[in-house]
Amino acid sequence: MTTDIISAARGWIGTPFAHQASRCGVGCDCLGLLRGVWRDCFGGEPEIPPPYAPDWSVTGAERLRDGLARHLAAVPLAAMAPGDIALFRLATHGPAQHCGIVGTRDGAFTLIHARQNGRVREEPFSPFWQSRLAFLFRLPIAAGDA
Repeated sequence: MTTDIISAARGWIGTPFAHQASRCGVGCDCLGLLRGVWRDCFGGEPEIPPPYAPDWSVTGAERLRDGLARHLAAVPLAAMAPGDIALFRLATHGPAQHCGIVGTRDGAFTLIHARQNGRVREEPFSPFWQSRLAFLFRLPIAAGDA
């Protein structure tokens, strides 16, 4: 089942970045990618997110974490597995405001995500991303695959 999540995410590679969008091949942001993969794997979305700021300077509550926690199982960072949803804290003292899907290639973790001012891509889960990893969640169909 994990391969279904990763395959669905890889189907979005090349989709241009568009704030609050979620259309494969047309435009998405990091949350839009996750929403689209959810639709690809499960059908309808569990909830539509409220409007959110396009910049990373917003501080305050962990709205992204709390939203994902309503629908996904939290996973300890040490238990990361392909198909998990990774949340990143880009500002040291700010809330986690970037997400991606953990993939794997040649035995190493990768990150499938929508980069601001870029496109959805898969890249190595580098030390940069490892150092900013704040939370992990598991989609329901991946729960037994870790």
